[in-house]
Amino acid sequence: MLALRIGFLLLTLPASMQAARILAIFPFPGPSQYINVVPYLKELANRGHQVTSVNAFPQKKPVVNFRDVFIPDVFNNYKELINELSGPMNLWQENNFINKFFVSVTRCVLTNKEVTETLLPPGKDHFDLIIVEALRSDAYYGFAAHFNAPIIGISTFGTDWNIDALVGNESPLSYTPLATGGLTDRMTFLERLSNFVDTTVAWLNYRFVHMSEQEKMYAKYFPEASKRVQLTDLNRNFSLVLLNQHFSLSFPRPYVPNMIEVGGLHISHKPAPLPKDLEEFIQGSGEHGVIYFSLGSNVLSKDLPADRKDLILKTFASLPQRVLWKFEDDKLPGKPSNVFISKWFPQPDILAHPKVKLFITHGGLLSTIESIHHGKPVLGLPFFYDQFLNVRRATQAGFGLGLDHTTMTQQELKETIEILLKEPRFAQIARQMSERYRDQPMSPLDTAIWWTEYVLRHKGAYHMRVAGQDLGFFAYHSLDVIGVLLGGALLLVAIIVGVLGKLTDFGNAKKKLKSK
Repeated sequence: MLALRIGFLLLTLPASMQAARILAIFPFPGPSQYINVVPYLKELANRGHQVTSVNAFPQKKPVVNFRDVFIPDVFNNYKELINELSGPMNLWQENNFINKFFVSVTRCVLTNKEVTETLLPPGKDHFDLIIVEALRSDAYYGFAAHFNAPIIGISTFGTDWNIDALVGNESPLSYTPLATGGLTDRMTFLERLSNFVDTTVAWLNYRFVHMSEQEKMYAKYFPEASKRVQLTDLNRNFSLVLLNQHFSLSFPRPYVPNMIEVGGLHISHKPAPLPKDLEEFIQGSGEHGVIYFSLGSNVLSKDLPADRKDLILKTFASLPQRVLWKFEDDKLPGKPSNVFISKWFPQPDILAHPKVKLFITHGGLLSTIESIHHGKPVLGLPFFYDQFLNVRRATQAGFGLGLDHTTMTQQELKETIEILLKEPRFAQIARQMSERYRDQPMSPLDTAIWWTEYVLRHKGAYHMRVAGQDLGFFAYHSLDVIGVLLGGALLLVAIIVGVLGKLTDFGNAKKKLKSK
């Protein structure tokens, strides 16, 4: 035993000797995005690294080696923004809305008092690594140039054209759908056409409307760094991108070497015991079991229209199952006795409970991953962004069904719940997907930590960077080669036509001479 302990200390000693100063930037006001990365950041701190986290959700209790830089301004008008996003918009308006939001969040970071006083002044501090939420917030990627440090991106929804560009990844539009499009990898011709148009519009809107705002902020808040490194070069020079996705959760797709899947980064593999009142309520469900209902952290159940809440309450009252409902108010008028409400539930621990039979969800990616991890079928009620895609994937894979929360009837909701509970195929497929997802050589958290420290050990690990990042648009797509080949072919055709013309003229002249 003593030998084992000594061996362990010898193995861990190099890691402690290589402790780094890490700046993490995760300022978005949606709690789920930060929930995804907090275990990762805390584990880095636990391993001896000094972590400074710029975020909207500071720790309630001090954490060793962990410093919060709180960005409260990101919450300004956030509720109104969520409600507006749920309203009708055309494709261009939707991209405009989303990109303006990202510009606003980026500005909140760079104008924050603590950031401007402790992080932005040249020589005030130093960091060995920058870790950011990689989501169309290019200006604050400038911290990498500012501190002359490698940069790692984390994408809490997987990848798209914008994330791909950070490391030069290719995602063929023929089978990799846009996250907001609600499509799967098995697309019809019309769906492929729609995916192509949607992606092109998203790229055009960001590149030619909002990228200029990011470049202005970069030049303003990083005046010295911006003279050394252009933003267009900086956002093509990421050392690593960690993706909250896994092929067993969605579909196989190509990745360059420095793009790593760590879907389920936030999930603890040892569920904690539930509070006593919650455990007693669940155990009292008998053979019928429990349904867990949550719309996540951005959509609040208490703000649902009165007719929708009434419809849901009547449906739950008619079921033999007990229901746990994440409801953000102390009272719910008309609540039946089989419904337990709370402003917050330990969701992963609830989904791990054997008596929980179904998860009614908004279809957020974290919730979808948790349902698969614990092998629970889902009923999806998507509201916006990638939720439609996640619910459609669940339907396609066979471990869930989806409804439109704005138009569903009480009968449709009850019948769909009963189908999911009574037909064993949904639970069987959910368990099968759970087995596939869990069958990994390392946990997602361990994988993320290993690759992060790999980047530190190898001073940015630029040997993983694909050469395509240094090529211009024409060279990258071989348009110059195609142009030369087409030009050569046209020249050859022109020469042949010219020669044939000359031969024809010579032949005609010869015939005329003979006829004379």
